[in-house]
Amino acid sequence: MLWHGILLVFIGLVTGAFVSSYTNPRLGLSAHVGAIMNGILIVVLGLAWPHFALPRRWALALFWSTVASGYVNWAGLFLAAVFGTSWTTPLLGAGHVGTAWQEALVAACLTAGAAGVLAACVLALVGLRALRR
Repeated sequence: MLWHGILLVFIGLVTGAFVSSYTNPRLGLSAHVGAIMNGILIVVLGLAWPHFALPRRWALALFWSTVASGYVNWAGLFLAAVFGTSWTTPLLGAGHVGTAWQEALVAACLTAGAAGVLAACVLALVGLRALRR
């Protein structure tokens, strides 16, 4: 998990280096910040890993939902910045419109990424419940 988290932070830093060259620079900045924040979340959960009390399958679900959602969230925001889409990001995408397939791809990435990180948070909370006792 730590490796994936640091890789995602690196991807976010590289994404940020090109913010001004995207179709929608505001969404490029969001992709930059989002990747760094998701990467830090993955690192934190990786460091907390020894404290999780979860069955093996739930632990695997926590691992993959955390890692996959980080990459998918970044990809959705990055593609939104490159394509200039706005369906799923109306505030940041104002004035931009992508093609139907671009909008659908971004929507799928952002929806799946959001569902994944929510699932990861629930699993992490369940796994850490033993610490409260």
